[in-house]
Amino acid sequence: MTALASHLTAFLVDHLPRHRNASPHTVATYAHSFSLLVRFAAERRRCRPIDLQIEDLDPDLILAFLDHVEMGRRNSASTRNVRLAAVRSFFRYIEYKIPSCLDQALRIHALPQKRTDMRLVDTLTVDEVKALLAAPDSRSFGGLRDRAMLHMAYACGLRASELLSIQMTAFPPGSLATVRIHGKGRRERVLPLWRETQQAVRGWIGARGSTSEQTLFLNRLGEPLSRDGLALVVEKHARQAAIACPSLLSKRVTPHVLRHSCAAHTLAATGDIRKVSLWLGHASLQSTEVYLRADAAEKLAILAVHAPPGVKPGRFRPPSDKLLAMLATASNGT
Repeated sequence: MTALASHLTAFLVDHLPRHRNASPHTVATYAHSFSLLVRFAAERRRCRPIDLQIEDLDPDLILAFLDHVEMGRRNSASTRNVRLAAVRSFFRYIEYKIPSCLDQALRIHALPQKRTDMRLVDTLTVDEVKALLAAPDSRSFGGLRDRAMLHMAYACGLRASELLSIQMTAFPPGSLATVRIHGKGRRERVLPLWRETQQAVRGWIGARGSTSEQTLFLNRLGEPLSRDGLALVVEKHARQAAIACPSLLSKRVTPHVLRHSCAAHTLAATGDIRKVSLWLGHASLQSTEVYLRADAAEKLAILAVHAPPGVKPGRFRPPSDKLLAMLATASNGT
Protein backbone atom coordinates (compact mmCIF):
# COMPACT_ATOMS: atom_id res chain seq x y z
CA MET A 1 0.00 0.00 0.00
CA THR A 2 1.20 3.51 -0.85
CA ALA A 3 0.24 6.65 1.08
CA LEU A 4 -1.66 9.15 -1.07
CA ALA A 5 -0.89 12.38 0.82
CA SER A 6 2.84 12.69 0.10
CA HIS A 7 2.55 11.86 -3.61
CA LEU A 8 -0.47 14.12 -4.12
CA THR A 9 1.38 16.97 -2.42
CA ALA A 10 4.45 16.44 -4.63
CA PHE A 11 2.21 16.31 -7.72
CA LEU A 12 0.47 19.61 -6.95
CA VAL A 13 3.33 21.56 -5.36
CA ASP A 14 6.31 20.42 -7.44
CA HIS A 15 5.41 18.38 -10.52
CA LEU A 16 2.68 20.55 -12.04
CA PRO A 17 4.30 23.99 -11.67
CA ARG A 18 7.91 22.93 -12.13
CA HIS A 19 7.90 20.05 -14.61
CA ARG A 20 4.65 20.72 -16.47
CA ASN A 21 4.86 24.53 -16.26
CA ALA A 22 1.19 24.53 -15.29
CA SER A 23 -0.41 27.89 -14.54
CA PRO A 24 -1.57 28.74 -11.01
CA HIS A 25 -5.16 28.43 -12.23
CA THR A 26 -4.55 24.88 -13.45
CA VAL A 27 -2.95 23.94 -10.14
CA ALA A 28 -5.86 25.49 -8.24
CA THR A 29 -8.41 23.63 -10.40
CA TYR A 30 -6.63 20.31 -9.88
CA ALA A 31 -6.31 20.97 -6.14
CA HIS A 32 -10.05 21.70 -5.90
CA SER A 33 -10.83 18.50 -7.82
CA PHE A 34 -8.74 16.44 -5.43
CA SER A 35 -10.19 18.20 -2.41
CA LEU A 36 -13.60 16.92 -3.50
CA LEU A 37 -12.26 13.46 -4.36
CA VAL A 38 -10.34 13.02 -1.09
CA ARG A 39 -13.37 13.96 1.00
CA PHE A 40 -15.54 11.58 -1.00
CA ALA A 41 -13.00 8.72 -0.79
CA ALA A 42 -12.43 9.18 2.95
CA GLU A 43 -16.17 8.94 3.58
CA ARG A 44 -16.45 5.83 1.40
CA ARG A 45 -13.41 4.14 2.98
CA ARG A 46 -14.39 5.32 6.48
CA CYS A 47 -11.00 6.76 7.27
CA ARG A 48 -9.31 10.11 7.67
CA PRO A 49 -8.21 11.81 4.42
CA ILE A 50 -4.57 11.67 5.58
CA ASP A 51 -4.82 7.86 5.90
CA LEU A 52 -5.96 7.27 2.31
CA GLN A 53 -3.81 5.05 0.11
CA ILE A 54 -3.35 5.42 -3.63
CA GLU A 55 -4.80 1.93 -4.01
CA ASP A 56 -8.03 3.23 -2.45
CA LEU A 57 -8.63 5.30 -5.58
CA ASP A 58 -9.62 2.37 -7.76
CA PRO A 59 -11.69 2.77 -10.94
CA ASP A 60 -14.94 1.86 -9.17
CA LEU A 61 -14.43 4.60 -6.59
CA ILE A 62 -13.48 7.12 -9.29
CA LEU A 63 -16.66 6.29 -11.23
CA ALA A 64 -18.72 6.66 -8.06
CA PHE A 65 -17.08 10.02 -7.42
CA LEU A 66 -17.86 11.21 -10.96
CA ASP A 67 -21.50 10.20 -10.46
CA HIS A 68 -21.47 12.16 -7.20
CA VAL A 69 -20.14 15.22 -9.04
CA GLU A 70 -23.08 15.13 -11.45
CA MET A 71 -25.88 13.85 -9.23
CA GLY A 72 -24.90 14.90 -5.74
CA ARG A 73 -23.32 18.27 -6.55
CA ARG A 74 -25.54 18.90 -9.60
CA ASN A 75 -22.54 19.77 -11.76
CA SER A 76 -22.55 19.52 -15.55
CA ALA A 77 -20.98 16.78 -17.64
CA SER A 78 -18.26 19.27 -18.59
CA THR A 79 -17.36 19.73 -14.92
CA ARG A 80 -17.34 15.95 -14.52
CA ASN A 81 -14.82 15.74 -17.36
CA VAL A 82 -12.63 18.39 -15.70
CA ARG A 83 -12.53 16.32 -12.49
CA LEU A 84 -11.65 13.18 -14.48
CA ALA A 85 -8.87 15.05 -16.33
CA ALA A 86 -7.29 15.97 -12.99
CA VAL A 87 -7.39 12.34 -11.83
CA ARG A 88 -5.91 11.09 -15.10
CA SER A 89 -3.08 13.62 -14.91
CA PHE A 90 -2.22 12.48 -11.38
CA PHE A 91 -2.10 8.83 -12.41
CA ARG A 92 0.16 9.64 -15.37
CA TYR A 93 2.51 11.03 -12.74
CA ILE A 94 2.06 7.91 -10.60
CA GLU A 95 2.87 5.58 -13.52
CA TYR A 96 6.58 6.34 -13.42
CA LYS A 97 6.80 7.21 -9.73
CA ILE A 98 5.23 3.96 -8.50
CA PRO A 99 5.50 1.18 -11.10
CA SER A 100 3.47 -1.17 -8.88
CA CYS A 101 0.43 1.07 -9.52
CA LEU A 102 0.78 0.83 -13.31
CA ASP A 103 -2.18 -1.53 -13.77
CA GLN A 104 -4.41 0.68 -11.63
CA ALA A 105 -3.29 3.76 -13.59
CA LEU A 106 -4.00 2.13 -16.95
CA ARG A 107 -7.51 1.16 -15.83
CA ILE A 108 -8.21 4.72 -14.70
CA HIS A 109 -6.89 6.10 -18.01
CA ALA A 110 -9.47 3.88 -19.72
CA LEU A 111 -12.38 5.59 -17.95
CA PRO A 112 -14.26 7.48 -20.67
CA GLN A 113 -15.05 11.14 -20.71
CA LYS A 114 -18.75 11.85 -21.05
CA ARG A 115 -19.96 13.40 -24.27
CA THR A 116 -21.53 16.79 -23.69
CA ASP A 117 -24.44 18.44 -25.44
CA MET A 118 -23.87 21.76 -27.20
CA ARG A 119 -26.50 23.45 -25.08
CA LEU A 120 -27.22 27.14 -25.01
CA VAL A 121 -25.63 28.88 -22.05
CA ASP A 122 -27.75 30.05 -19.12
CA THR A 123 -27.91 33.83 -18.74
CA LEU A 124 -29.71 36.43 -16.66
CA THR A 125 -31.63 39.41 -17.99
CA VAL A 126 -30.41 42.92 -17.25
CA ASP A 127 -33.18 43.37 -14.66
CA GLU A 128 -32.21 40.10 -12.96
CA VAL A 129 -28.57 41.19 -12.81
CA LYS A 130 -29.57 44.54 -11.31
CA ALA A 131 -31.61 42.78 -8.62
CA LEU A 132 -28.72 40.45 -7.82
CA LEU A 133 -26.16 43.27 -7.56
CA ALA A 134 -28.48 45.18 -5.24
CA ALA A 135 -29.13 42.21 -2.93
CA PRO A 136 -26.10 42.40 -0.56
CA ASP A 137 -26.47 44.59 2.52
CA SER A 138 -23.71 47.19 2.19
CA ARG A 139 -23.99 48.03 5.90
CA SER A 140 -22.28 44.77 6.90
CA PHE A 141 -18.75 43.42 6.43
CA GLY A 142 -19.95 40.43 4.41
CA GLY A 143 -22.35 42.55 2.40
CA LEU A 144 -19.61 44.94 1.30
CA ARG A 145 -17.43 42.03 0.20
CA ASP A 146 -20.26 40.24 -1.58
CA ARG A 147 -21.38 43.38 -3.40
CA ALA A 148 -17.85 43.97 -4.67
CA MET A 149 -17.48 40.33 -5.74
CA LEU A 150 -20.78 40.27 -7.64
CA HIS A 151 -19.94 43.54 -9.38
CA MET A 152 -16.50 42.26 -10.41
CA ALA A 153 -17.83 38.87 -11.51
CA TYR A 154 -20.46 40.39 -13.80
CA ALA A 155 -18.77 43.58 -15.01
CA CYS A 156 -15.54 41.77 -15.93
CA GLY A 157 -17.08 38.43 -16.93
CA LEU A 158 -14.65 36.57 -14.69
CA ARG A 159 -14.20 32.88 -14.13
CA ALA A 160 -14.46 31.88 -10.46
CA SER A 161 -10.72 31.15 -10.35
CA GLU A 162 -9.92 34.57 -11.84
CA LEU A 163 -12.15 36.39 -9.36
CA LEU A 164 -10.80 34.58 -6.30
CA SER A 165 -7.16 35.04 -7.32
CA ILE A 166 -7.28 38.84 -7.75
CA GLN A 167 -4.52 40.42 -5.67
CA MET A 168 -4.43 43.87 -4.10
CA THR A 169 -1.59 44.64 -6.53
CA ALA A 170 -3.86 44.01 -9.55
CA PHE A 171 -4.99 47.65 -9.52
CA PRO A 172 -2.89 50.65 -10.61
CA PRO A 173 -1.27 52.61 -7.73
CA GLY A 174 -3.86 54.91 -6.17
CA SER A 175 -6.59 53.97 -8.66
CA LEU A 176 -9.31 51.40 -9.28
CA ALA A 177 -9.88 52.37 -12.91
CA THR A 178 -8.56 49.06 -14.24
CA VAL A 179 -7.76 45.58 -12.98
CA ARG A 180 -5.17 43.10 -14.24
CA ILE A 181 -6.60 39.60 -14.57
CA HIS A 182 -4.47 36.45 -14.65
CA GLY A 183 -6.57 34.19 -16.83
CA LYS A 184 -6.66 30.63 -18.00
CA GLY A 185 -3.59 29.32 -19.81
CA ARG A 186 -1.30 32.02 -18.37
CA ARG A 187 -3.08 34.71 -20.43
CA GLU A 188 -3.28 38.13 -18.82
CA ARG A 189 -5.69 40.92 -19.69
CA VAL A 190 -6.40 44.39 -18.32
CA LEU A 191 -10.05 45.43 -17.99
CA PRO A 192 -11.54 48.86 -17.23
CA LEU A 193 -14.02 49.05 -14.36
CA TRP A 194 -17.36 50.85 -14.28
CA ARG A 195 -17.68 53.61 -11.70
CA GLU A 196 -20.27 51.54 -9.84
CA THR A 197 -17.83 48.63 -9.71
CA GLN A 198 -15.03 50.91 -8.54
CA GLN A 199 -17.25 52.20 -5.74
CA ALA A 200 -18.17 48.68 -4.66
CA VAL A 201 -14.52 47.57 -4.62
CA ARG A 202 -13.45 50.74 -2.80
CA GLY A 203 -16.07 50.11 -0.11
CA TRP A 204 -14.82 46.55 0.39
CA ILE A 205 -11.16 47.57 0.54
CA GLY A 206 -12.04 50.08 3.25
CA ALA A 207 -13.84 47.42 5.30
CA ARG A 208 -11.18 44.80 4.59
CA GLY A 209 -8.48 46.87 6.26
CA SER A 210 -4.75 46.26 6.09
CA THR A 211 -3.53 42.69 6.36
CA SER A 212 -0.55 40.66 5.23
CA GLU A 213 -2.83 38.58 2.97
CA GLN A 214 -2.71 40.08 -0.53
CA THR A 215 -5.71 38.24 -1.99
CA LEU A 216 -8.53 40.75 -2.48
CA PHE A 217 -11.53 38.71 -1.33
CA LEU A 218 -11.23 37.14 2.12
CA ASN A 219 -13.52 35.20 4.42
CA ARG A 220 -14.26 36.17 8.02
CA LEU A 221 -11.09 34.42 9.18
CA GLY A 222 -8.97 36.63 6.95
CA GLU A 223 -8.20 33.79 4.56
CA PRO A 224 -8.76 33.71 0.77
CA LEU A 225 -12.36 32.85 -0.05
CA SER A 226 -12.86 29.36 -1.51
CA ARG A 227 -14.80 28.35 -4.63
CA ASP A 228 -17.48 26.75 -2.48
CA GLY A 229 -17.68 29.93 -0.43
CA LEU A 230 -18.18 31.98 -3.59
CA ALA A 231 -20.89 29.61 -4.83
CA LEU A 232 -22.73 29.93 -1.50
CA VAL A 233 -22.50 33.73 -1.65
CA VAL A 234 -24.03 33.83 -5.15
CA GLU A 235 -26.75 31.34 -4.23
CA LYS A 236 -27.62 33.27 -1.05
CA HIS A 237 -28.01 36.61 -2.80
CA ALA A 238 -29.89 35.06 -5.74
CA ARG A 239 -32.55 33.92 -3.24
CA GLN A 240 -32.65 37.40 -1.74
CA ALA A 241 -32.85 39.05 -5.16
CA ALA A 242 -35.75 36.80 -6.14
CA ILE A 243 -37.96 38.75 -3.73
CA ALA A 244 -37.61 41.83 -5.95
CA CYS A 245 -37.26 39.87 -9.19
CA PRO A 246 -39.36 36.64 -9.02
CA SER A 247 -38.11 35.38 -12.41
CA LEU A 248 -34.86 34.41 -10.62
CA LEU A 249 -36.76 31.64 -8.82
CA SER A 250 -36.79 29.56 -12.00
CA LYS A 251 -33.07 29.98 -12.69
CA ARG A 252 -29.98 28.34 -11.23
CA VAL A 253 -27.61 31.21 -10.56
CA THR A 254 -23.90 30.37 -10.29
CA PRO A 255 -20.71 32.43 -10.61
CA HIS A 256 -20.31 31.18 -14.19
CA VAL A 257 -23.84 32.29 -15.08
CA LEU A 258 -22.71 35.84 -14.26
CA ARG A 259 -19.83 35.38 -16.73
CA HIS A 260 -22.27 34.10 -19.38
CA SER A 261 -24.58 37.05 -18.70
CA CYS A 262 -21.75 39.55 -19.13
CA ALA A 263 -20.83 37.94 -22.45
CA ALA A 264 -24.41 37.88 -23.73
CA HIS A 265 -25.04 41.51 -22.77
CA THR A 266 -21.70 42.62 -24.25
CA LEU A 267 -22.51 40.87 -27.52
CA ALA A 268 -25.97 42.46 -27.62
CA ALA A 269 -24.45 45.90 -27.01
CA THR A 270 -21.52 45.66 -29.46
CA GLY A 271 -22.55 43.03 -31.99
CA ASP A 272 -18.86 42.12 -32.21
CA ILE A 273 -17.86 38.61 -31.14
CA ARG A 274 -14.17 39.58 -31.22
CA LYS A 275 -14.72 42.16 -28.49
CA VAL A 276 -16.57 39.59 -26.39
CA SER A 277 -13.71 37.12 -26.84
CA LEU A 278 -11.16 39.77 -25.85
CA TRP A 279 -13.18 40.74 -22.77
CA LEU A 280 -13.60 37.15 -21.59
CA GLY A 281 -9.99 36.16 -22.25
CA HIS A 282 -10.81 33.33 -24.66
CA ALA A 283 -7.93 31.72 -26.53
CA SER A 284 -9.95 31.54 -29.76
CA LEU A 285 -13.22 32.76 -31.22
CA GLN A 286 -14.46 29.17 -31.23
CA SER A 287 -14.95 29.36 -27.48
CA THR A 288 -17.01 32.52 -27.88
CA GLU A 289 -19.30 31.24 -30.64
CA VAL A 290 -21.61 29.65 -28.07
CA TYR A 291 -22.95 33.14 -27.35
CA LEU A 292 -23.76 33.69 -31.02
CA ARG A 293 -25.98 30.60 -30.98
CA ALA A 294 -27.90 32.07 -28.05
CA ASP A 295 -28.30 35.53 -29.60
CA ALA A 296 -31.66 35.92 -31.36
CA ALA A 297 -30.56 39.21 -32.94
CA GLU A 298 -28.00 37.34 -35.02
CA LYS A 299 -30.72 35.01 -36.33
CA LEU A 300 -32.93 37.99 -37.22
CA ALA A 301 -30.09 39.47 -39.26
CA ILE A 302 -29.85 36.21 -41.22
CA LEU A 303 -33.63 36.15 -41.61
CA ALA A 304 -33.56 39.69 -43.00
CA VAL A 305 -31.05 38.64 -45.69
CA HIS A 306 -33.06 35.58 -46.70
CA ALA A 307 -36.53 37.11 -46.48
CA PRO A 308 -38.63 36.54 -49.64
CA PRO A 309 -39.19 39.59 -51.89
CA GLY A 310 -41.97 41.79 -50.62
CA VAL A 311 -41.89 40.33 -47.12
CA LYS A 312 -40.83 42.78 -44.45
CA PRO A 313 -38.97 41.03 -41.61
CA GLY A 314 -40.01 42.02 -38.13
CA ARG A 315 -39.38 41.17 -34.54
CA PHE A 316 -39.96 37.69 -33.23
CA ARG A 317 -42.97 37.50 -30.92
CA PRO A 318 -43.92 34.30 -29.09
CA PRO A 319 -47.51 33.11 -29.49
CA SER A 320 -49.85 35.10 -27.23
CA ASP A 321 -52.64 32.51 -27.31
CA LYS A 322 -52.18 29.89 -24.56
CA LEU A 323 -53.23 27.00 -26.80
CA LEU A 324 -50.86 28.07 -29.60
CA ALA A 325 -48.09 28.57 -27.06
CA MET A 326 -48.61 25.03 -25.72
CA LEU A 327 -48.61 23.58 -29.24
CA ALA A 328 -45.45 25.49 -30.14
CA THR A 329 -43.72 24.20 -27.01
CA ALA A 330 -44.83 20.63 -27.69
CA SER A 331 -43.72 20.75 -31.33
CA ASN A 332 -40.28 22.04 -30.35
CA GLY A 333 -39.82 19.15 -27.97
CA THR A 334 -40.52 16.44 -30.55
